[in-house]
Amino acid sequence: MNLNTLQDFRHDVSHCFPRAADALFNTVDALLTETQAHSFPELSLSPWFERRWGSLYEAFEDGRIDQEQLRGVFAKYLLQPVAGNQLWLGIDASSIERPESKTSPDRTVVYKPNLPESSKPISYGWQFSTVVILPEQPSSWTAVLDQQRIRSDQTSIAVAASQLRQLAPLLGCRPIVASDRWYSCAPFLLATEGLPFDKLLRLKRKRVLYRPAPAPTGKRGAPRKDGERFQCGDPSTYGQADGRWQGSDAQGHPVEVTWWTGLHLPKARHLEVTVIRVLRHRATDRPRDPRESWFLWDGESDACVPEVALGYRRRYAHEHGYRFEKQGLLWVHPRLRTPAQFERWSQIVVIVHNHLVLARPLVQACLRPWESSQREASPQQVRRAMPKFMAQLGTPARPPKPRGKSPGRQKGTIVKPAPRYPVVYKSNPGPKKRRKRA
Repeated sequence: MNLNTLQDFRHDVSHCFPRAADALFNTVDALLTETQAHSFPELSLSPWFERRWGSLYEAFEDGRIDQEQLRGVFAKYLLQPVAGNQLWLGIDASSIERPESKTSPDRTVVYKPNLPESSKPISYGWQFSTVVILPEQPSSWTAVLDQQRIRSDQTSIAVAASQLRQLAPLLGCRPIVASDRWYSCAPFLLATEGLPFDKLLRLKRKRVLYRPAPAPTGKRGAPRKDGERFQCGDPSTYGQADGRWQGSDAQGHPVEVTWWTGLHLPKARHLEVTVIRVLRHRATDRPRDPRESWFLWDGESDACVPEVALGYRRRYAHEHGYRFEKQGLLWVHPRLRTPAQFERWSQIVVIVHNHLVLARPLVQACLRPWESSQREASPQQVRRAMPKFMAQLGTPARPPKPRGKSPGRQKGTIVKPAPRYPVVYKSNPGPKKRRKRA
């Protein structure tokens, strides 16, 4: 990575803005450098935002971002540093809470983490699905390849499968996709069947799979469709394991990996998967430090199962990346009214995040006196050093052209209140009930 590559990245990103390109790119530079901003309008105080504060809101109201072209730019530049190594991708969804925004359309029920057990972990707002490149060591240094909002008429699984389908021709390799328990289901496996991805999905301890069905006996009745039952949390159903490995993890603690092949889910019987059990003897067995973990592997059969299973720790970087975007890059702060406006703001946040990833080898991190220089620099520390570096980069945005004071609304104009929108509840169709005959 060199200065010319980063400058080319900035110019290619600016070409993804068909409308209000200059104001949008000024917002990118402001968010990249203004580390003291605690609210959305304070970004206009950055010396790299050459316009007035009202242009911030106008940029997201009138601007446009070509998401397909931006996806290609991300893949072009972010895949270069990991060329030649095994590529790990993480896919997950995150919530943007808007419980009181009654004038914002298409809000749904979203999950709200870290609440007491007596509280319902739900709120109202929008959800975004993100595909990132996972670093080798869990940290905030994720690189975002694609981010899309999950509409009320969509599911996170359908959006995730669509994102992988759009990214497949841009990667040029066969990566491993790691995700949490929400994606270890038949709809996701069926939606991504045939795509050039290996999938490592976490499983619940109560998840039930089945072995291949036995041969037909010739007796009356339909033949069995599933074989013997396999439940992750029930040792009596395990049977003979197909492989076992004992060793140590990255911290040097003992770990045991066991796996069973040839299993399937009832709703995807033609897809054979491998179930992996990871047992960490030194773990505290708390929710964030489980002693026993289960995974589903849908990929190449000749893969090294223990290496793949222990590599799942990379996925925790996805959560760190979300936290940096929400706390450091003000992702949740702007009170933009419509989903389209907030989608543009989310793309700006992603662009700034990827800026820092590409600028990391070129910038000396700015540390506070109490921060250790022996640890790996964080994205926020690199972001503090960006103002001095921006003079070398330059900007593709054109300077503003002041047009004087706006005449405002005409006399007698009646401003109607903004329309209110109810929360959209996604229905669960469930099993159909038979009608009773009269």
